[in-house]
Amino acid sequence: MASAASSLAATIASKTKTKKKHFVSQKVKLFRASDPLLSVLMWGVNHSINELSHIQIPVMLMPDDFKANSKIKVDNHLFNKENMPSHFKFKEYCPLVFRNLRERFAIDDQEYQNSLTRSAPVPSDAQGRSGARFHTSYNKKYVIKIITSEDVAEMHNILKKYHQYIVECHGNTLLPQFLGMYRLTVDGDETYMIVTRNVFSHRLPVHKKYDLKGSTVAREASDKEKTKELPTYKDNDFINEGQKIYIDEESKKMFLEKLKNDVEFLAQLKLMDYSLLLGLHDVERGEQEQPEEESEDNDAGEEEGTESDGGVTGTPPDSPSNTLDSNKPLGPGEFDPIVDVYAIRSHENAPKKEVYFMAIIDILTPYDAKKKAAHAAKTVKHGAGAEISTVNPEQYSKRFYDFIATILS
Repeated sequence: MASAASSLAATIASKTKTKKKHFVSQKVKLFRASDPLLSVLMWGVNHSINELSHIQIPVMLMPDDFKANSKIKVDNHLFNKENMPSHFKFKEYCPLVFRNLRERFAIDDQEYQNSLTRSAPVPSDAQGRSGARFHTSYNKKYVIKIITSEDVAEMHNILKKYHQYIVECHGNTLLPQFLGMYRLTVDGDETYMIVTRNVFSHRLPVHKKYDLKGSTVAREASDKEKTKELPTYKDNDFINEGQKIYIDEESKKMFLEKLKNDVEFLAQLKLMDYSLLLGLHDVERGEQEQPEEESEDNDAGEEEGTESDGGVTGTPPDSPSNTLDSNKPLGPGEFDPIVDVYAIRSHENAPKKEVYFMAIIDILTPYDAKKKAAHAAKTVKHGAGAEISTVNPEQYSKRFYDFIATILS
């Protein structure tokens, strides 16, 4: 058995050799998705978790684990050809590191595998920064974002420090929970994807959402954005509407402590341009809408997403794997904090009963030459004192924290 484990571990060495496989016998699980890329993702995640299940969990991660990858090349002429491409390659980055992160975020590998493979991920109409595309797992628990090769490189740059930070804070953070990073090659085209925990609830729909940076220059939703069913509003919209986040003193103290630690960590890594993604669930409205939503059994067409990476909301499908950990049924505005880790209830004296979902998103922007050039250009245009978004990482983190602190009531 030990030799079997060690031979599998060898597939995840830094310089893994590409394996060629001819699949004809896999008759149990079909990966049906309208997009061949998603079928490959489903196949790859299924394969990856199955392989990892045979590898003993190491006592500690080694430096090489942060450079490692596992690759597989599939020549699959006969099997499942109506759903799967004939030839594809699937690469997983740092498999042991991401397995360790999932564990620290209390995510079971079997549950992760089922969420991404039992049914096809659902596309979102929203686009992220630079036109990034999103999907959610069918049960709304995870967000799959298409990223660039530069994002992959930056993720490798920060992964060791990010992992160390997650260990030190015991997974108690507002930062994105990175759960897996993959490269899919179909017809010679490479696509990079990263999976994170959904900021929003898989159960309580979000009725309004904001992307907040603490900057006021050009920070309002466009007319086009406002025509969407669930627009992503920005800082000036939030301020002009007189919005506040009504949470009690204890929740505020805990939230600000996490926020302070997180932004200091991002400043140390010279990262910036991140946002606070804020989703508001109106409990009364949610209660009124519930019967109607339950009748729309798993209507994937109603899926809405955010402009940024992390929050996609929708009504959950009635599926056995979508039950919460507790046996007690949840009432209006109630949530399981183990699943909805970013959720906070409004306090008793709030104007209306709400649940807030708040997390930091889009953290993979380093303060490089491009940002410095943009800062210089914006300073010339708007003046040295203007609240522009491309300041240096220390200034950015302080301004971001100060702004978020002022909107908590």
